[in-house]
This record gives sequence, structure tokens and C-alpha cells, in this order.
Amino acid sequence: MGNLFTSLLYLSLFLFFYQINATSFLNSSKANSCNFFKGKWVYDPSYPLYNPSTCPFMDPEFDCLKYGRPDRSYLKYRWQPFGCNLPRFNGVELLEKWRGKKIMFVGDSLSYNMWISLSCMIHSWVPNAKYKLVKTGSVLSDLTFLEYGLKLSIYRTTTIVDIVNENGRRVLKLDSIRQGNIWKGMDMLIFNSWHWWTHTGRDQPWDYIGERGKLYKDMNRLVAYYKGMTTWSRWVNRFVDPSKTKVFFQGVSPVHYEGKDWNEQSKTCKSETQPFFGLRYPGGTPMASVVVNKVLARVKKPVYLLDITTLSQYRKDAHPQYYSGNHIGLDCSHWCLPGLPDTWNVLLYAALSG
Repeated sequence: MGNLFTSLLYLSLFLFFYQINATSFLNSSKANSCNFFKGKWVYDPSYPLYNPSTCPFMDPEFDCLKYGRPDRSYLKYRWQPFGCNLPRFNGVELLEKWRGKKIMFVGDSLSYNMWISLSCMIHSWVPNAKYKLVKTGSVLSDLTFLEYGLKLSIYRTTTIVDIVNENGRRVLKLDSIRQGNIWKGMDMLIFNSWHWWTHTGRDQPWDYIGERGKLYKDMNRLVAYYKGMTTWSRWVNRFVDPSKTKVFFQGVSPVHYEGKDWNEQSKTCKSETQPFFGLRYPGGTPMASVVVNKVLARVKKPVYLLDITTLSQYRKDAHPQYYSGNHIGLDCSHWCLPGLPDTWNVLLYAALSG
């Protein structure tokens, strides 16, 4: 009964803070007169930004064209903010500006989606540039553009906080980030986590949830996420030097398995070929985004939220569907490449250009 009361109390607090702070927390964009994340999708015949068949870093999971997706319109949409124009992505400028620097994505397969996108976007500007790709198991990949000395890394972690083996049991440690030692010394960190926090049954990557020496078989997942992200925020406060490291949070990437979210009850992302064009997405703001805003509001160090949730909710057409080389069944959670994550990286580029 106590755990249930605590869960309900946390949820009530989330809803309360959502009512008083429904807009996204953008630490470093307050000086901008334009909100990059409020806008609409417009058809742009100059898109996509690169050819997937010439990108050496493409992953079969996201290569929808290679695996037979018949329509092409999803490739042609550009995000247009209402109050300004986004700067055109320039891979050479990015390489020059971040020459000799280390950029790391930290997160799950959605971070991997975004990392491959940025790698391909940069490569399309310097197709003959020499590079070195080093993979350390299934966790860490380092891509270095040798002429520029820019290292672009991806550290794969489902929850950011640790999952450890204790007496043969996998324990999600809500108050531990030992793996964070690998993230230190970066010039830019782009974090992301939510996708795996909702998984249950065989897809759940842990057996128990641990906090302060106690084990729980389960708890409200939004409460667990809040606790885990609070631990992450404390790590940022303790170990990040803002004069040396820029920190971003990628934001919550939505799924499109239930058509009721865009007022088409019987549908999923299967066979969707057009974005949602309304101004207000019927599915509303995911509670996970409310949690992220609540956590970021308490971070003492500058963290820029790439508030990609709403603009991504509009893109019910942009998932791999069944056109994937490494994903069994219908995929309405990851994104085709070229595609939506390219826009996430354009927004990242815009934030860095400001």
C-alpha cells in the first residue's frame, strides 16, 4: 500500500508541475527569440540530406530504401519553425568548429539512430575524407574523421543508470551510474533514455529494481524513470564542467503503434506515408516528457533540451514499418534513415550555431 501511495503521490506531482510548466525547459535557448521546436513540416524537393547507399555507416535496421520501402515522400519533409529559419546544415563547418574535439551520444537505439544520421550527414559533405571506425563490443563505437581529429562516439546504454548482476539477478540500480566514468572528458554529451523503461516480460532488461540497498520486483515506471533521471542529473552536476563540456538531452522519441494518438483508431504506423498536419497532436504530451522537464528544471549545470517530442509525434510516416534489415515485425519506434533523426541533428547544429 505504501508503494502505491508513493507512486500516486509522484504522479500527482508530475501533473501539478505539468500544469504550471507545460512548456519545455530550455536552459541555453532562453536568449533565442525563436523557438526551433514549434513549427510545421513542409515538403522540400531538395531533401533528403544524403544518399544512404553511399554512407558507409548505415545500419540495416534503419535503411528502409534498401529493404524495399516503396514510397518516397517521407524523405522529403523539412522542419520549418514558425518564427525563423533553421540554418542549413554544413558538415565542413561542423568539422572545423569541432576540430580535435570529442562528441559522444549516450543512450539506447534512438541515440544510435541519431548517431548514424549525424555520421552520414557529415560524410556526405566530405565523402573522400579518411576515417577510422573502432567498435568495442556492442557498447561503444568511435568514429574519427582523421583529417579533422573529430571523434564522434556512441555509448549504448538502455537506462543511463546501471544494470548490474547481483547473485545471478539483473538489477536496475536507480541510484548508480558507474558507467559514467567512460563519459568523462568529452567536449559534448548528448544523452537519451526512455524507450526501455516501459518494457516488460521477456523484453525487460532487468529482473529487479534496486534503490538504497533495497530490491523491488517492480514499481511505477514513470516513478522509476524520475528516480533514474534524477541520479543522472546529480552526475551532471557533479562531474560536468560547463566551460569544457556542452550537455544536451535528446528528448523523448514517440512511438506510433496506436492510431488513436492521431485520431485514426484502427491504424498503426504501417503504410503511413504522410505526416500529421494538425497544429495540436491528439495524443498529447507524453508523461515521460513531463518527467524530463521536471528533472531538467533542477539541474544546476546548463543542459539544452532538444525538444524533439512534438515534431516527431507528427511523423507517423517516418518509421521503418516492415522495411528493416535487423528488426523482426512492425517497427513504429525507430526511424528510417535518411529521415526524421536528420532533423534532430539539424536542430542540434542550430543550437551549436547560436
